[in-house]
Amino acid sequence: MSKLGSSNTTEVESSAAPRHVAVIMDGNGRWARRKGHPRVFGHKYGAERVREIVEFAGQKGVKYLTLYAFSDENWRRPVEEVGAIMHLLEHYLRKERRALLEKNVRFKTVGDLSRLSIGLQKLIAETVDMLDDNTGLTLIVAVSYGGRAEITRAVKKIADKVFAGELNPDQIDQELISSHLDTENIPDPDLLIRTSGELRISNFLLWQSAYTEFYFTDVNWPDFDGVEFEKALLAYSNRERRFGQSAVPSSAGAGNVANLGASTC
Repeated sequence: MSKLGSSNTTEVESSAAPRHVAVIMDGNGRWARRKGHPRVFGHKYGAERVREIVEFAGQKGVKYLTLYAFSDENWRRPVEEVGAIMHLLEHYLRKERRALLEKNVRFKTVGDLSRLSIGLQKLIAETVDMLDDNTGLTLIVAVSYGGRAEITRAVKKIADKVFAGELNPDQIDQELISSHLDTENIPDPDLLIRTSGELRISNFLLWQSAYTEFYFTDVNWPDFDGVEFEKALLAYSNRERRFGQSAVPSSAGAGNVANLGASTC
């Protein structure tokens, strides 16, 4: 692995870093095939890469890092591959949680954990509890996760409350829906990175990514090191985020923003 920050690329100051970065860690299988190895070999090296990126993100001032580890659709992969991925997740948690504790990292998950083994569910719960008092970077692993399924779960929870007479339909708004998602109390991602050259978000954080900036790279996840992460942060720092408003003229003070007309994008 390359040393953290060992790049000639202009570095992004911590104050300019996105608060929340989400990553679709794609390309493990392709990386392995190019080296003449089975897909599981790529997943193993991809898991090793997580350690470096978590450390680098914390150093750069990122507060939340969400990693798309295993999707709803991934359950349809060969049983051997699914088992290997679950084993790697278990191995990562057992091996890294002490280091995460020492580095002040919190840990959370999003997704339908009920589909995981009882043992893995217990390990995840123990790790969340163990790191809960930490105040640094929050690492969020999306496992058995799908954006549509997440929204469906939220709608069912809200419908149950309406049916029980605990909620009036007129009270349903965007904030209430957000509060019933897996990502409750987690800010929406500012930057979403996808590795391996694919140009889609694959059912990842659909509700939360309404105003997220996207960064796509041809680099496969096992090769996505601190240098590549820095490139993504630099690209983000050069974006103009409007959130549906017109661009703010450089001469306009913060107090004038509310008077600017809204745009359609």
